[in-house]
Order: sequence, then C-alpha cells, then structure tokens
Amino acid sequence: MTDPVGQMLTWIQNSADNQGLPFIVINKQSAHVFAYNDRGELVGSSAALLGKAIGDDSAPGIGKLALNKIREKDRTTPAGRFFASMGENLNGNGILWVDYENAISLHPIRSNSPSEQRKKRLSTPTSEDNRISFGCINVSMTFFNASVIPHFESKGGIVYVLPETRSLESVFGPMLVSEH
Repeated sequence: MTDPVGQMLTWIQNSADNQGLPFIVINKQSAHVFAYNDRGELVGSSAALLGKAIGDDSAPGIGKLALNKIREKDRTTPAGRFFASMGENLNGNGILWVDYENAISLHPIRSNSPSEQRKKRLSTPTSEDNRISFGCINVSMTFFNASVIPHFESKGGIVYVLPETRSLESVFGPMLVSEH
C-alpha cells in the first residue's frame, strides 16, 4: 500500500500544484500535519486533533452555525485542497483559515474545557483519541509558531487535507493515480 502523504507530496512537487507557496499536508487517518516551505522542504510536523466525526465533507451551511448548534455527526474536517491565509478568530487569536466559508481553521489548542484534555490527547502515541474538535485542526502552539506563522503570514499557502472515506483520486483528481 502506498503512503498517502508520500504520494501526495510527490504529486505536489511534480505538478508544482502549490504554485510556489508554502503548503501543509494533513493526514486525517494518522491525525498528523506536515508543513513545507515554498520550496517543498519539510519545516515541521505535528500530531493534530481533528473533527469528531469521520467524513470528508462539510455539512451544508455549517460555517454559519453557532458551535452549540452543530450536530455531532456534522463535526467533520473536510478533505480537499484549500488556499489558506492567516487571520484571527472572534477572540483575536491567530489562526490559519483553511476553509473560511465553512469556518474551518488550523490553530493551536485553545480549550476552555478541562474534561476534553486536548493537550493530553495531542501527546498520546496513537491517533485513536484525536477526534474531538468541531472540524478545525488543532496543533501545538510550538508547531503553529515555528512551522505555520513564519511560512504562511506573508502570502498564505495551500492546505491539502487527505480524505478518510474516499480515495485520493476522487478528491484530488486522476493525476494522483500511481504509474506502477
């Protein structure tokens, strides 16, 4: 079986799909994030917390709902290719907007609920307990400050979220089909 991150990285580099911009590849199955600079060099990687529900699509209109109105089955991290740019949430905290319309961002862990134990979940050796968010991608503050901000703050970049219920080809197109 081909490593999906490696397959994606090869396609990005061969096709120059990132258009000379920094990029991030998110593997939802392993709950891991890989950040690359504009030359395609790895600048950091981190475990991640993802949407609580398994799935590759955002529910229609989800970006307009209050968090307490989002059903558990709709708390997905959508798969796809997104132009991402730095911004702020409603509290003025720095985030990387991944899918602005659907209110999906990549940001450091910020939880006011001790029962969620987000920092602990992020540091466990498996990805089994990394499904907790409403759809956003949560990473450590260290990774966000070192690998996201310096590379995305000036002109943004591309975020590739790998699917978990569909094939890479169905999300990113036939150019990803292996030539083996």
